Amino acid sequence: MNPVVGLDVAKGESQVQAYLERKKPYKKSFKVKHDLDGLASLLDFIKEIEDISGERPPLVMESTGHYHTPVVQYFEDKGYLIIIVNPLISYKAKSSSLRKVKTDIIDAHHLDEQADKTTNFKTANIIYLLFLNITTSLILLLTTFFYL
Repeated sequence: MNPVVGLDVAKGESQVQAYLERKKPYKKSFKVKHDLDGLASLLDFIKEIEDISGERPPLVMESTGHYHTPVVQYFEDKGYLIIIVNPLISYKAKSSSLRKVKTDIIDAHHLDEQADKTTNFKTANIIYLLFLNITTSLILLLTTFFYL
């Protein structure tokens, strides 16, 4: 088995869809709040997947500014692999579909497919975030230098 949990993160809540294997959804999609009770219930659900599959599933989500931060912090503290997908990559994958349907459930499904296609999102996203940080710092430095 190759389990994965996709989260379509929004302000204060996430739509969750889990897969035990590619194209084999586990239960129905559901929403969880980004509070301790909601994240604890999501943790129970993920542990259920671990018991069935024998593997710890990665959690896949789009980078959503700061909305995904509570989820990332909660599950990184618990030792889970968090895969944060660049929204541009996710958008390209979604737009390649012939159907132009936009729902949170379908977004969670697309995120699971992205995890299946790429093996090393975490490293790529860390490098991307470092690049953004360096670029922003350089822009601030140059702006300050030229406007003094």
